[in-house]
Amino acid sequence: MSGDGVEEARVRTAVAGHARRRAWAEGGAVFTAVLGGAEVRRVGALVEEEERRAGAELEVEFRVFRDRYAYAVRTGDVELLAGVCAGKHGRWGRICVLEAGHEDRAPHWGTTAEGPVAWIGSAPDDD
Repeated sequence: MSGDGVEEARVRTAVAGHARRRAWAEGGAVFTAVLGGAEVRRVGALVEEEERRAGAELEVEFRVFRDRYAYAVRTGDVELLAGVCAGKHGRWGRICVLEAGHEDRAPHWGTTAEGPVAWIGSAPDDD
């Protein structure tokens, strides 16, 4: 490749990088605007309220899983931890303490600083 070809490739790469960064920034601005809307915040609060209610309702049934998880973390029981559900919302301090595969019969369940919480779905990239 000649010197001109190298320079042209470098410029193309720089332009593509700029376009990619600009698209991410514009997408982020749109998401921020949508998620900041009053109705979205209202619905989000209702979902959080229901997740806390369901978490409290299931606490008696699932407390043993929370205690077992806490023990496994304290003792470094890798075998037990390997069998724990991968469901999490790490950004919000949620880690499902139930056994992997429970989703067919129960929602994800764990505790947060605010208390027990149950939820459906997972956000794998937010921790």
